[in-house]
Amino acid sequence: MSSNPILIVPGEKRSVFFEIFFKSLRSKFFSSPLILICDKKNLDKELRKHNFNKNIEQIKLDKAFSKKFYKKKIYVIDVKFQASNNYVHNCFKVAFKLIKKGLTYKMINGPINKTRTLKKKYLGITEFVAKNFKQNQFAMLIYNKKLSVCPVTTHLPIKLVAKKITKKKVKEKIIIINDFYKKFLGFKPRIAVVGLNPHCESVLEFNEDIKIISPVIKSLESKINVKGPFAADTIFLKNNRNKFDIIVGMYHDQVLTPIKTIFEYDAINITLGLPFLRVTPDHGPNEKMIGKNISNPISLIRSLEFLDKK
Repeated sequence: MSSNPILIVPGEKRSVFFEIFFKSLRSKFFSSPLILICDKKNLDKELRKHNFNKNIEQIKLDKAFSKKFYKKKIYVIDVKFQASNNYVHNCFKVAFKLIKKGLTYKMINGPINKTRTLKKKYLGITEFVAKNFKQNQFAMLIYNKKLSVCPVTTHLPIKLVAKKITKKKVKEKIIIINDFYKKFLGFKPRIAVVGLNPHCESVLEFNEDIKIISPVIKSLESKINVKGPFAADTIFLKNNRNKFDIIVGMYHDQVLTPIKTIFEYDAINITLGLPFLRVTPDHGPNEKMIGKNISNPISLIRSLEFLDKK
């Protein structure tokens, strides 16, 4: 029976991805066809290493568009490994081509070494993917069905954050989040927005919470269920966070630190604002854990579950 496949770019050759990938498939049933885009020689090595015996069918890129994909099957498109950093980029190029030509609208990528692979050209994979689809308005959502977070700025040095907090950007993120929840999750989310400054107060004459964030929230309150700004040090207390589906922060660690403390690996990274669904497990390559067989697969399981239902 033919079904819409999930594209999977495993990412760095040296990472724990295949360990958690095989663990995920052993522990959970997924009905969608899966298409791995990677070096087949390395994949075969990982199959033997992890004693994973499921048959994986190799397909050619140019044959993919006429191919019937069947539920519960795994396929691979071979992208030869290169010593340079072009390998990961080449895997993404194949995935992007398949998406742009309409093969599917679902994609997962494994962990990427941002410094090595992106070479400081992008703040992160979120920006890299958005740029390749010419999307200027996008957002990074760290999603758990109980509570999610979204930083207005992503992998930006702290000293640059305040300069990037604008009415336009804050408003843009809130609207993108609201639209995503309504379209893909079927409900209007309860959104909390935190302030930039401690306790939303500032000893400086210009207070971003009063001059930028608060006016944006007031302008959207009649159309979107959004409140704030709240102090970042108390919004994640249980009685406070339970009132919301998503908390929007001004910078990366302001909201990612508490969400990872609460849920640990039980969250996924979703790029909002793209013409397709791009999801990634919320962890890095973790090279120090390679070969130990103790990495937690829950984030990849949640990624597969999310797309399997869409």
